[in-house]
Amino acid sequence: MRAFNDARDDGSIGVVILTGKVSLFAAQGSKAFCSGGDQALRDSDGYVDFDSFGRLNVLDLQVQIRRLPKPVIAMVVGYAVGGGHVLHMVCDLTIAADNAIFGQTGPKVGSFDAGYGSSIMSRLVGPKKAREMWFLSRFYAAEEAERMGLVNVVVPLADLERETVKWCRQILRNSPTAIRVLKSALNAADDGHAGLQELGGNATLIFYGTEEAKEGKNAYMERRRPDFSKFTRKP
Repeated sequence: MRAFNDARDDGSIGVVILTGKVSLFAAQGSKAFCSGGDQALRDSDGYVDFDSFGRLNVLDLQVQIRRLPKPVIAMVVGYAVGGGHVLHMVCDLTIAADNAIFGQTGPKVGSFDAGYGSSIMSRLVGPKKAREMWFLSRFYAAEEAERMGLVNVVVPLADLERETVKWCRQILRNSPTAIRVLKSALNAADDGHAGLQELGGNATLIFYGTEEAKEGKNAYMERRRPDFSKFTRKP
């Protein structure tokens, strides 16, 4: 989460890649993108460690990814299951290696995600398929995930990093403000009042840079009546 905070505040960063601690050069890759919560750490009040009370920290991470004013691309190698599957869905884009495996595991271990893990999935694959994925807790190969609309593209493992960087560079050639507002607009319908707040905040940020907004501020600082008559009311 600290890394996402740093990425938000660093003006030189325009896109974030989220991936697991994997080797892209092994024959089949290694380990996973994310296999979800460690059941050994699960308690009655969430996931615990030696330094804190139990809580569902991943919910804060999901919101952080959604509200980050920069695109987040999930680069998936191996397993993206359980909470890891929700994590890739929360990202703006998903680029998967051909060895990637997707699915939900919650009902198998007495768990579920009734938030983004349900609502976003239903948007991506449709209500019937989302019910199948949750109720049956099956795993799906990368090619099937692409057909369902769970991921944007599937590429050979050896090409994964190159393709992901290529997408990043294409995004970076575009207007950062347009991308920022588009992300919040696309999220607004699913995120309720919080989504509208984010979209409204971005609109305010853009407005503050206009001469009309500056006239209001300057008039206040100069203790005079603002002259908004010079700004046209566009149709």
